[in-house]
Amino acid sequence: MGESRVKKLATVLLDAITDKDPLVQEQVCGSLCALGESQPEEALGACEEHLRQHDKLAHPYRAMILRAMETVVNNHLSELDKDTARAVILLASGEMTRVKELVYDWQQAASSVLVAVGKRFIGRVMEELLSKFQPGVLPHYFVVQTLASLSVSNVFGMVPFLTSVLSTMLPMLGAAKHDTMRVVFCSALQHFSESTLEYLANLDQAPDPTVRKDAFAADIFSAYDILFHHWLPSREAKLRLAVVEALGPMSHLLPSAKLEEQLPKLLPGVLALYKKHAETVHVSKSLGQILEAAVNVGSRTLEVQLDILLAALHTQVCVPVESSSPLVMNNQKEVLRCFTVLACCSPDRLLAFLLPKLDSSHERTRVGTLQVLRHVIYSAAAQMEVKKPFILSSMRLPLLDTNNQVKRAVVQVISAMAHHGYLEQPGGEAMIEYIVQQCALPPEVEPQKPGPDGEDLPADSVRTISVSTLYLVSTTVDRMSHVLWPYLLEFLVPVRFTGALTPLCRSLVHLAQKRQEAGTDTFLIQHSDNVTLPSPYALTTRLLAVSSNPYLGDGRGAASLRLLSVLHRNIHPLLGPRWATTIPLLLAHLDGHTEKTLSQKEWEEKLLMFLQDTLAVVSDNTWICQLSLEMCKQLPSYNGMPQEKNFLYKCIGATLGAASSKEVVRKRLQELLETARYQEEGEREGLACCFGICAVSHLDDTLAQLEDFVKSDMFRKSVGIFNIFKDRSENEAEKVKSALILCYGHVAARAPRELVLAKAESDIFRNMSQCFSTKDPALKLCLVQSVCMASQAICSSTQGSSFHFSRKAELVAQMMEFIKAEPPDSLRTPIRKKAMLACTHLVSLKPALEEQMQADLVHSCLHSVLAVLPEPEGEDGHQESLYLDTMQALEDLLTSLLQQNMTPQGLQVMVEHLSPWIKSPRGHERGRALGLSACLLRYFLEHLHVSALVPFHNLGLLVGLFSPRCADLWPATRQEAINCVYSLLYLQLGYEGFSRDYRDDVAERLLTLQSGLVHPDPAILFHTCHSVAQIIAKRLPPDQLISLLLTLFEGLGDSDKNCSRASTVMINCLLKERGNMLLEKVPEIMSVLRSKLQETREEHVLQAAQHSVYLLASQHRAAVVSSLLGSPLPFDSHTCTLWRALAVEPGLTAQVLGLLLEKISRDVPFKESRAFLLSSCPTRVATLLPLAATCALYEVASTPASGPAVLELYPQLFAALLLRVSCTVGVQLPRNLQAKERRSTGSGLASRNLEPCSSAVDALQAMLLRGGSEDVVQHMELEGGWELLGTSAGHEEGVTRLASTMAKFAGPRLPPVVKALFSTQSSMYEIQRVTSTAFLAELLGSNVVNDLMLLESLLDNLAARQKDRCAGVRRLVLRGLANVAVGSPDKVRAHGPQLLTAMIGGLDDGDDPHSLVALEAMVGLGRLLDLVEAWDLRSVLLHVAIRVRPFFDSDKMEFRSASIRLFGHLNKACHGDCEDIFLEQVVGGLAPLLLHLRDPQAPVASACRFALRMCGPNLDCEELAAVFQKHLQEDRGLHFGEFLNTTCKHLTHHFPDLLGRLMSTSLFYFKSSWDDVRAAAPMLTGFLVLHMEAEQQPQVDLEQLLQALQLLLKDPAPLVRAKAAEALGRLVKFA
Repeated sequence: MGESRVKKLATVLLDAITDKDPLVQEQVCGSLCALGESQPEEALGACEEHLRQHDKLAHPYRAMILRAMETVVNNHLSELDKDTARAVILLASGEMTRVKELVYDWQQAASSVLVAVGKRFIGRVMEELLSKFQPGVLPHYFVVQTLASLSVSNVFGMVPFLTSVLSTMLPMLGAAKHDTMRVVFCSALQHFSESTLEYLANLDQAPDPTVRKDAFAADIFSAYDILFHHWLPSREAKLRLAVVEALGPMSHLLPSAKLEEQLPKLLPGVLALYKKHAETVHVSKSLGQILEAAVNVGSRTLEVQLDILLAALHTQVCVPVESSSPLVMNNQKEVLRCFTVLACCSPDRLLAFLLPKLDSSHERTRVGTLQVLRHVIYSAAAQMEVKKPFILSSMRLPLLDTNNQVKRAVVQVISAMAHHGYLEQPGGEAMIEYIVQQCALPPEVEPQKPGPDGEDLPADSVRTISVSTLYLVSTTVDRMSHVLWPYLLEFLVPVRFTGALTPLCRSLVHLAQKRQEAGTDTFLIQHSDNVTLPSPYALTTRLLAVSSNPYLGDGRGAASLRLLSVLHRNIHPLLGPRWATTIPLLLAHLDGHTEKTLSQKEWEEKLLMFLQDTLAVVSDNTWICQLSLEMCKQLPSYNGMPQEKNFLYKCIGATLGAASSKEVVRKRLQELLETARYQEEGEREGLACCFGICAVSHLDDTLAQLEDFVKSDMFRKSVGIFNIFKDRSENEAEKVKSALILCYGHVAARAPRELVLAKAESDIFRNMSQCFSTKDPALKLCLVQSVCMASQAICSSTQGSSFHFSRKAELVAQMMEFIKAEPPDSLRTPIRKKAMLACTHLVSLKPALEEQMQADLVHSCLHSVLAVLPEPEGEDGHQESLYLDTMQALEDLLTSLLQQNMTPQGLQVMVEHLSPWIKSPRGHERGRALGLSACLLRYFLEHLHVSALVPFHNLGLLVGLFSPRCADLWPATRQEAINCVYSLLYLQLGYEGFSRDYRDDVAERLLTLQSGLVHPDPAILFHTCHSVAQIIAKRLPPDQLISLLLTLFEGLGDSDKNCSRASTVMINCLLKERGNMLLEKVPEIMSVLRSKLQETREEHVLQAAQHSVYLLASQHRAAVVSSLLGSPLPFDSHTCTLWRALAVEPGLTAQVLGLLLEKISRDVPFKESRAFLLSSCPTRVATLLPLAATCALYEVASTPASGPAVLELYPQLFAALLLRVSCTVGVQLPRNLQAKERRSTGSGLASRNLEPCSSAVDALQAMLLRGGSEDVVQHMELEGGWELLGTSAGHEEGVTRLASTMAKFAGPRLPPVVKALFSTQSSMYEIQRVTSTAFLAELLGSNVVNDLMLLESLLDNLAARQKDRCAGVRRLVLRGLANVAVGSPDKVRAHGPQLLTAMIGGLDDGDDPHSLVALEAMVGLGRLLDLVEAWDLRSVLLHVAIRVRPFFDSDKMEFRSASIRLFGHLNKACHGDCEDIFLEQVVGGLAPLLLHLRDPQAPVASACRFALRMCGPNLDCEELAAVFQKHLQEDRGLHFGEFLNTTCKHLTHHFPDLLGRLMSTSLFYFKSSWDDVRAAAPMLTGFLVLHMEAEQQPQVDLEQLLQALQLLLKDPAPLVRAKAAEALGRLVKFA
């Protein structure tokens, strides 16, 4: 192909560049670049010529062509010859300067071409540019811009030209009047200066090492003069920025003297721009370059300008920094760079300016100053060395600042100071204290007060950075070690530093370990030399107290314990070995838990044991007393921390318990009583714990001190002072009393039991009883809690059983009063729990309570607890926990009372108390009462002792009370009910004389039934209740049956309907199991239930009525059926109930079903009528008798007991109902029934749909379910088969799914069913023939027909239907014959000729070439081909291939898919044995198959994948077959372009003679009606061209191809045009 062909290709592409779609434009440019890749010079020439010849081409399209040229030049720069480069340069230059006005995209594209060429041909480009850069003539904007870009892209090539360029440019500067030109000149000067500086910095690599800065100085100064004096004052912001950007690098090229001379004007001029521009990063960058240049020449003028500079720069650094604004961030960096320059040359002046700014009233000024100070401490460390004291002293004011921004900046400055030795100077300790103060900030409590600019940081960020800084300084700055140790210890004890404890401890641990490594002497703290350091007692107290809340403050517990461990030598010399063992155990406990999982009580006990162990190791009374004194001193420090203070009280108690000095103990206890803050609950609890722990070792002294305090003036004075304030006097006095009462309770609970008995009534309860008249809730709770603790202590004593407690009745009565005073519907305090616990302990003491008092106590407690409303879901767990504890207390109390009277009468009394709650209409009350009953019965059973055989006379009553609850709406209640029955049955066995360990098989079955009570399904529940009743019936004594039945009959009116129904179930079961005893009552019961049928719809009443109807029907079968069939349609609920009663006994049911089948089958299913005289389509209206029989059959078959009868008549029922469904599709109800149906539907009374087809489907489902084919029904339901079956459009598919499901799940039922359906072949109703054929055809798709020996009979039956006048039947016959390939593939060969003949006959069925019969034939052939004999197939192979090819391009998707898939099967069938004549068909089909891979319909594309995979082996090309197998699998995505490329590569290589045929087929599809296929055709063409060899070119008519592609470039679909452009790019192959 000559040059003219390349040009022609390029011309076609270039003509298409004007396409409106961006995708097509992009592809055209890509194709131009592809031409350039192959023939860069020709492609560039074509583009150049096109642009020259099309002067009026719009500039956006010219820009596209130029960008394509730039790409080609950049990729093939080394291959360009000089002539081509010259032509490109001339073109680009001309395009760039064609118009004077700025057209940016176009001219920039031309400029980029020149820059690309200039990377190699710099001389030629400069020659062209300089020709348009003549002295005295203002050049084009982009000429200057191109010169600037060249200086960047080719520094070494461009700098030698700069002297001449500058000499020419300088006169032009004055002539440039427009700001646009001035901006581009500034940009050029900036890039020229930067290039020159880069050239000079790399002279060793430069082509001309003799170049010096002086060569440019004069010209640069001249340019500077114009830029600074004439252009910088411009009002145009863009020009000013361009000027200032240029001045920076230019300043380095100015002569030193000139720079010094200009600085007094230059610096203020640049600084003035800060006020004129919002984005100042370029100003700051330029200023930094100017300052560096000034410093480099040793300028003295800088000193004069320093104040102005500092003020301007300081203003910039104080601008708020937004993290989302990179320009502002970059400006900050440039400004700080300027400060670094100034700090290195004038540190004194800089500090003198900066430090006073720290006293500014503006927050941003202070923050900015601190940022500069931090920066210069780092960047000018040498210059700042001697200024350290001055800088430190200036930090006093910032340390007092409360603004979070300032705080953060101060912390950053202190961090910088630490790294550079500032903190070792005097005044450095204040900085350390400041860091600690910030570490102590509360992370979540700090108020969020925005600063003036609204950007104040949260306190947490200040604290976080402070914590990080303290740790880093402690661990990474070695010089700080002697500064921080032991100074940091001073911050441990003061409360204001509590928030900093964790970081302090971590830093101190690190410092201490370093000291230990250095030697003992450096580690030990000399407290005499450091009076400000905390004492060992203070450290121990503080670290132990804060450890009680270990996870607070980022894990201060573990940090404090680790610090204690490393300080052991400073605490006490003897503690090292013991703490080395105990502290790691505490730390391991913390590591094994989280804040949520840690038990606070367990943790405090461990810490107290640790303290007691420590005191035992020290064993020094003086040390212990000193520690207790320190603990008491620190108590007030924890006033705001109740948990820590409470624990510290416990520590004081433990410490005093270890002290041997009674005087010290009494004194400390007195101080605690006098100084306690009684208004706080936690403090009262802590004080009481302290006294209780102390009483373990000092009971007498503790009680004596409490007695003394009650009698003391201090106590009276407190109460007296409170009395002055009438409104709060009682409240405050009660708080003091509460604390004292708690103290007595804890003393009683913790002191030795034997000692407590002697003091109980005389000291402890005597003092408590004085406060019983209170109404204060807190005092009540303390009284109850203390009584509980004291009574429990008495009971647990070894002498408690013989202890006579005279105050018992008084205390119980008081506890009852407290319980009654609590609100009955809510539970907010533990008063009733504690009171019941106290009563539980008191009940067991002597003397015994009176009977009435016991009853009152039970009544009060039940009413107080069971009536409490349950908490809503999701409420806090505390309330739930409190309620569970209260319920446990009530259970313990009832058990304790029952224990006093362990007889059936005692049990009956307890149950009578619970009975109203068991029958409560409120579920939560029933559940709680049943739970208590179960516990009481279990306890009674476990402690049963029967000395003589006595009757359990109230068994029937109790069983009748509990057993219906097995169906309660609340699951927990059901479980408890069965537990109650279980216990009652074993109680009966016990009273009958069986041993306690005897296990009764019948009673044990109750436990196995509990799982059935979990389900909310009523059917399961009542079945379980029935089983429970059976067990009761077997174990109930005869004399108890009547009472049980009477109790259950009472249960029929239970408010819980489930329990009412359960009563019915149990009554029926008892009557069945033990009815011989009540035989005379049965007629009466039936009569009652029959009358109830009209009054109620309760299930147990309905069951009774059904039984009566069964008796009647047993005698008058036909009459009952006829009478019921005469009932009005639709059947009401009573009629339906009566129908279902006929299914009780199989023999009766079978006879009833036979009668109904006769009515359905023999009567006409519908009558045709015309709604209008001229109506073309008659309306089908259902006849009444078959409709009523269908509905009745549904009711009978719906009854479980009808199963045997349905099984007996299974085939007749199935066939009749299936055909009933088919002949009622689309059939309407009579008009009178339509109106009735609408009325009943509107009123909600209709029990079932009366629509004829739906009722038939329902009956069929019911029959299948009852006939044991549940799987069939379920599977059909899942697949939506039932819905399809009842619709005209989906009936056939529904029948097919039903047949498939029957074959799968009901195979053994099929032979008689098939036989029954054979008889319908001659049915007068066409729809019935279609239905039966569809069913039988689908059966052939299952192998079950082979197993059942139905194949031959089915084939014969279907073959006989081939000539049926109904096309639907003929089509289904073909489907059935083809199904043999799936159901019985091994039988296909035997019936091959018959099957193939039928299918080929189907291909030619009727006159319509696109008939559905033909479609079915194609699908069927595809399934059969792999299985028939090769000889049978060979005779029809070519005929079929030719017959199906026209369908490849059918408008109907189904035909395309089926024909292509069949074509694949034809190929598959003759693998390895393909005749040449058939191979022609394969080859002819390749192109359509490849292109239809892009078919818009997924099934067609999938069929093409299959067909191509099958064609592969017949093509005798392993590589191509492998490609098809790899890319065309169904489960993987297809990259069509990659696949087509690979396929065409192999086709052109292995089938060179096929190219022309493929090309012509591809061209045919250029006119396809589908966009995607039409787009795929040029892709195929392009790839074929790409891979063809030179000798194959004659097979292709290039002119025709080119014309076709040109036409496609005008296609309405953008995708098609894009692919055509891409294909044109491939034609470079012919170049």
